[in-house]
Amino acid sequence: MTTHSVVRPPPSERSGSDFARLSRKIADAGLMGRRPGYYALRITVVAGLYVAGWAAVPLVGDSWWTLTVAAFLAVVFGQVALLAHDAAHRQVFRRRRAGEVSGRIAGAGIGMGYGWWQDKHTRHHANPNHEDLDPDLDPDLLVWSQDQARAATGLPRLIGRWQAFLFFPLLTLEGFNLHVSSARALANRSLKHRALDGVLLFAHFAVYLTVLFWLLPLGMAIAFLAVHQCLFGVYLGSLFAPNHKGMPILKGEDRPDFLRRQVLTSRNVRGGRLTDIALGGLNHQIEHHLFPSMPSPNLRRARTIVRRHCEDLGVDYVETGLVTSYRLALVSLHQAGAPLRKTRVPA
Repeated sequence: MTTHSVVRPPPSERSGSDFARLSRKIADAGLMGRRPGYYALRITVVAGLYVAGWAAVPLVGDSWWTLTVAAFLAVVFGQVALLAHDAAHRQVFRRRRAGEVSGRIAGAGIGMGYGWWQDKHTRHHANPNHEDLDPDLDPDLLVWSQDQARAATGLPRLIGRWQAFLFFPLLTLEGFNLHVSSARALANRSLKHRALDGVLLFAHFAVYLTVLFWLLPLGMAIAFLAVHQCLFGVYLGSLFAPNHKGMPILKGEDRPDFLRRQVLTSRNVRGGRLTDIALGGLNHQIEHHLFPSMPSPNLRRARTIVRRHCEDLGVDYVETGLVTSYRLALVSLHQAGAPLRKTRVPA
């Protein structure tokens, strides 16, 4: 029989909280450093595709092939949203002001109110998958737990019965929801820079609609708008659905320490470089939630360190394929709506 001696880490690696020790490992690996070359290239490519997409609208002109341009721009809008996300997390620039300026420009390009989104997303990061504290779990249309289902009224009560089957069709409305929510948030006087956000938001709407209805016949312009916004919504929703849906939901005073709060409520998606590009690095959701300001191209390298650290602590580290992640999200939605299927919903 072979015996193995237990090798204990040096005192510097044993001191501090579980997250503090992980942070030191990440810092020692140099993974929190900026990646200016990567972001310069990514911004240039996405901006070029954005300009090319809109330039193609008058070039294709009065032809139904213009709907392929609408589909192309839906993907480009999703990539712009991912850049706004990285800028808001100060992944692109170290200074807060530079991040806010670039994030607002990107948000204006897709018709998103930057201040509204940043406030919502910050609260999500602080308490991911917490039924009472995570704004992404508000039962405004869907119910995310059986307790929400039992208390549901109106549309959530009606839709919640079969929400798993309706989830992807409903994502076609997510682009419109982004615009409407951004506009509604302007009524909130506590919103910082709301006047600037309002100017940028309505300037986007004005230019967007003017370009479509000036360059295209009425019916084609409406079709372009529908295809573009619906596919943008599906892409946008598909970016975030695999990350937390179907993972444990926290309630009340159930707030574990920072590391466990972020890891246990998040799910990674396996894949190669194409997955990283399509999901903007959000497929490494666990690492992103632990280190929100880490540049997205560093998340893949951080994965090995974080996973080993979680294994040493006995903390579940969940990682699945993309299709499996969607299946788990849909199963979770179906289970959440179970109480509504046991009661008769009035017509």
